[in-house]
Amino acid sequence: MYSTGNESLVKQAREIQDEELHKFYGRISKLLNANRDHGNETIDSLQRLNLIVSATKYAKTLPPDLKKKLQTLLLSKTHPEQFQILFTSILRESLPLSTQELSAGLAQDTRSSSYVAAVVLSQAANKDDVAPVCQHLLKHLESRQPDGQICKHTLPILSKLISYSPEILTEDQVNLVSRKLVDWLRYASLQQGASMSTGGFFSGPRTRQPVPVTEVDGAVAGDFFTVLCVGHSFGEDQWMNMYAFSMIRKWLLTYDAEGTSGGESAHLSQIQFMLSQLQDDRSEVDSSVVSMVSATSSSSRLLPPKERLREKAFEYCHRLIEQSDRKAMKRTDTELQKACIVEAVTIMDIICKEDPSYVYRAFPSVKALYGRLSGELAYARALIPIAQFYLNHSEMAAVDSEAVFRQLFSRYPSELFNEPALAYEFVQFCRANMAVLEDGVALYRQSFPNIFKFLAWTSPALVADYMELLPSLMCPDTAVEILHSLLDLPCLAATLDLQQRSASYQASERVLWDHGSKVASVLEAFRQPSYRGLFLYILRPEAGSGDTIDRLKMLHEVLSDMAASPRVVQCAQVVPVLLHVFFNNVTKFADEKLISQLALVLLERSSLLYNIKQFKIELFRVFSTHIRTLCKLHPSLLVNQSRELLDFAGSTANIYSKEELYTNVVWLIGEYLSVVHDPRCSVELITTFFEGLEAVLFEITQVRQSVSPPSYPPRVITVLMTTLSKLASRSQDLIPRVSLSLSKLCNFARSRLVLASYSEEDTEEIITRAHELTNLLKLPSVAQFVLAPAALGESPRWHSDTNASLPRAMRTISGLLHKQSSFQQSG
Repeated sequence: MYSTGNESLVKQAREIQDEELHKFYGRISKLLNANRDHGNETIDSLQRLNLIVSATKYAKTLPPDLKKKLQTLLLSKTHPEQFQILFTSILRESLPLSTQELSAGLAQDTRSSSYVAAVVLSQAANKDDVAPVCQHLLKHLESRQPDGQICKHTLPILSKLISYSPEILTEDQVNLVSRKLVDWLRYASLQQGASMSTGGFFSGPRTRQPVPVTEVDGAVAGDFFTVLCVGHSFGEDQWMNMYAFSMIRKWLLTYDAEGTSGGESAHLSQIQFMLSQLQDDRSEVDSSVVSMVSATSSSSRLLPPKERLREKAFEYCHRLIEQSDRKAMKRTDTELQKACIVEAVTIMDIICKEDPSYVYRAFPSVKALYGRLSGELAYARALIPIAQFYLNHSEMAAVDSEAVFRQLFSRYPSELFNEPALAYEFVQFCRANMAVLEDGVALYRQSFPNIFKFLAWTSPALVADYMELLPSLMCPDTAVEILHSLLDLPCLAATLDLQQRSASYQASERVLWDHGSKVASVLEAFRQPSYRGLFLYILRPEAGSGDTIDRLKMLHEVLSDMAASPRVVQCAQVVPVLLHVFFNNVTKFADEKLISQLALVLLERSSLLYNIKQFKIELFRVFSTHIRTLCKLHPSLLVNQSRELLDFAGSTANIYSKEELYTNVVWLIGEYLSVVHDPRCSVELITTFFEGLEAVLFEITQVRQSVSPPSYPPRVITVLMTTLSKLASRSQDLIPRVSLSLSKLCNFARSRLVLASYSEEDTEEIITRAHELTNLLKLPSVAQFVLAPAALGESPRWHSDTNASLPRAMRTISGLLHKQSSFQQSG
């Protein structure tokens, strides 16, 4: 967000008039053409011009002379870097330039070339526009530069160029860069960069003697230079070493797409790995094997550029892993060690995927690294690339990976659920490997209660990722428990909040937090043994301890004071979205038994939901949508769950609190409770449902002068009328009873209290529906046809309103009979 002053400046820049703008262009041109050093006035004018051209989404058209002058100055080496940054920013926001003209003026100085490349990349339409810049950079990369600074600016530009168009480099150019990367990675100096110091009063400046770089623990660095070497100053070759390492992952992913390892190297690596597994003491390795390894290392100079780069990158990463075992003297170096572990293991994984012979060389160091880091929560993010390495290569190396994934899926989500960076990287790891995890790692699906903890704590940021992830966690064994867990997700968010608070304060402390005494009382309940079982279930790390708990209502009461917490409210908002994803995917593998179980869960949980504002309303809408889908797939669930459905539909309390869900359940009874859909649907069962719904209709349409006007929606009444008529058409002994009820409903709709409560359209709809159904039931054979749609799911349903109204066939027949009657009268 802009501050008030900055917002005013942006507004002025957007509203500047053309006349004033052209005057301003002219003023800047005069300042730039003046034969004197550009001072503060020029800087202020350029900054204002930069604000004007970037304040809107539309590019500005600069005058040709001003544009030409800016391009010329951009290519000049005489101006300070501040000016070149301003020139670059202005040209990037201007209308498309002539990229060929700009590229043709590239100078030997690569600092200016980097700014030119930034402009060209922002304006380029295809790879031909950036090709001149790329050729210029490679030409200078190949030539020997006395100061060495050319390459320091080249690599970041080259990285941007290959991201824009990887195919811009030829095979020879790829080999050239690969050779350069090898030199930078492997042959940087181990001496600190030269620095100047001032001597005493009688001595001038003198150059200090070379000082070796050190390790992070202060020891003198051996072997070769890496980014984990420490010094007060660095030389150009050492800076290039760091630049090259930062670029190596992208380079390997882009230009090392084919493995070229031979069978002998793979066999040798396997021998090395087996020996390292059998012997803990490296000094006992047979000398002949060491000789073979030495011979392989010395022959790396004869490898093609790509393979040699792969070899040197592997050695570099191996050294970084060894260096990360040193105890850093500074905290910043500790953080650098963590970052280097992540990058090193990731690069080794890439190399092993391209050349499997490296797997046997890499696993001993990666395995040792895991053993060292597994007990350290501070290194949790480093475990993710290690897990990726095990996932990709443990089968080939015949290494057990269960401990790694148990650490990843069991411990970290439970203890580090409040770490947003870890949550993001964890979810990205799961998304990238969904297919492999669900087929090859049994613990993945079993740990979904733990995986949901990241979602409960950081709901808005991760909901899109979990929409992709959720189907991979679902299977017939976990579907019901996942449904319960999604419905309990706000409870999980509240419990995690309490868990974090409980860890921050001692049980004896009576502290009032930001929510006051209510939160304090909930925290005390969290610590009480009588409620401990409830919270332990919600916080369970794995599936299999039961789909839900009996005392769920008690849990909701205990957590009632947390219902208004922003974290809990945000978590509740994502539940309907994830429920849609759940039901859209569960129908792909669910059988009739599972479908019946899911429908039963919807009915039971409709009375057991966390009391959050709007949460229940949204969930009832979701329940209504998907219980219709479940019944359409397996209509027999009405027979399987007949008792539960009858209990739900026979309760008038559900009309008040769950109107939409209740209306849909009643409609489903009338639509699918038929021998057409299930041969077990007997006359006795139909009669039982009829009597239950008849009692409900009778109860809600009783009008007494002493009671308040009816508050039931007219839609519920019309659905009940239609469902009773459908059931009576399938058991014709019930027709007289439903006809009597329909005639009473006409009197009900005309009563004074009803007319005062319902609109004219509502009462007319009730009366019209009652007359249509009464007339239809006078012809039982016709009623059976009209009120019982075909069993074929693919045939269109004859409804104008699939949830409540009469079949359209009835309207059609009524129209035909009316026309026939009119025709006879006119005849």
